Amino acid sequence: MARSEPAEQEATVDFLDAIMHATSIQEIWALHTARMAEFGFDRLLYGFSRFKPPKSLGSPDDSIILTNHHPDYVKEFVKGGLYQSAPMVNWVAEHVGAQSWSMMHERMGHADLGPDERRVGRLNERFGVIAGYSIGFRDVSVRSKGGIGLCARPGLDQRDVETIWAEHGREIIVLNNVVHLRVSALPYVSRKTLTARQREALEWVGDGKTTQDIATIMGLTAATIEKHLRLAREVLDVDTTAQAVLMASFRNQIFLLPDLRAT
Repeated sequence: MARSEPAEQEATVDFLDAIMHATSIQEIWALHTARMAEFGFDRLLYGFSRFKPPKSLGSPDDSIILTNHHPDYVKEFVKGGLYQSAPMVNWVAEHVGAQSWSMMHERMGHADLGPDERRVGRLNERFGVIAGYSIGFRDVSVRSKGGIGLCARPGLDQRDVETIWAEHGREIIVLNNVVHLRVSALPYVSRKTLTARQREALEWVGDGKTTQDIATIMGLTAATIEKHLRLAREVLDVDTTAQAVLMASFRNQIFLLPDLRAT
């Protein structure tokens, strides 16, 4: 049974309230996938990078990737690099706003498709990734870009999706933008994470302190501080401590509020 308008409004407010009070990316993602499924989009693929090179989508290793697609699909599409040849991903990389997947169908119907584009088409057909919308988010830096693909549940075609979008598209766009803003504001932890000591040492470097200053402040030897900084560089996969401070800052892993330091 369809919700009444007041009930729809209350559900939206409840969702936004839960998103604003969430303290982890995982919590936000669970809320968001459940909410989008209510609109008919049961598989999502979100990506955000603060290190997007010019004329390139960059590496997934430098991005936040969130998805509830089948692991085999993710393995081929994301980890296998096929996303770089996907029409909707390339659209999102260069645009802000929402775009129907009808564009994808038009592109896949062209005779001049390259081999990787054809592989994308076959992969999407195999996993039922055939109808949906993509949203490109507005970011403040030329190096930053975020976007999300909303895949319709099995049984819905693009005409069904257009009907859903005509009724709920504006709300869906707003909800996804709020989620993007919250995700990009929270600490992002990859396969390796900074320890409390490594984080504190980087924070003091960010405040302009020398190694000896930090050793005095933390009650450790200068050699131990150097070790913490070296290990922090390894965790963040950078060459210099200055790069480590920048990377940790971009990932929101330093200067955290007390209730987020365990995230």
